[in-house]
Amino acid sequence: MPKGYWVSVYPTITDPEGLAVYNGLAGPAVKAAGGRTLARGGSRVVAHEAGIAERVVLIEFDSFEQAVAAYESAAYQEALAVLPDGFERDFRIIEGLG
Repeated sequence: MPKGYWVSVYPTITDPEGLAVYNGLAGPAVKAAGGRTLARGGSRVVAHEAGIAERVVLIEFDSFEQAVAAYESAAYQEALAVLPDGFERDFRIIEGLG
């Protein structure tokens, strides 16, 4: 069964404290839903074309369905609710290749 992935790119971070509050809730919610963080950071990113060299996060789940369920979980929705107003990120849930 193909794995599922969350891919998040943060074009700018204007409220690091607000992001820290979100991370404090999101981390445990993702872990409880079976997610494994494969990459997180922004200190070593090489961006090409229209790429963004800010923070990038890659989280793996055992299946696409598990990744979607994790996003829809009450615990993760609680984390989303604390993201600061005007916060910008490019977030996708994708299915792996098998």
